[in-house]
Amino acid sequence: MSVLAEVSGNIGAIGYGLAAIGPGIGVGIIFGQGVQAIARQPEAYGLIRQNMLLGFVLTEALALIGLVAPFIYT
Repeated sequence: MSVLAEVSGNIGAIGYGLAAIGPGIGVGIIFGQGVQAIARQPEAYGLIRQNMLLGFVLTEALALIGLVAPFIYT
């Protein structure tokens, strides 16, 4: 007797859920380290904030690519 597991629905949702873990961790690291850097050197606030936001934008771009990729490559 053979029992086969069947997955119904869109597997892309599971893939995106797994793909969102990396950027989520990355954003946490970016802002955590940014706050530490500002606490250590308050006079460099502008430069640190600029680099923090740039890192955030690039990390979120990866998350959006992970969202769109299952729809493009069906």
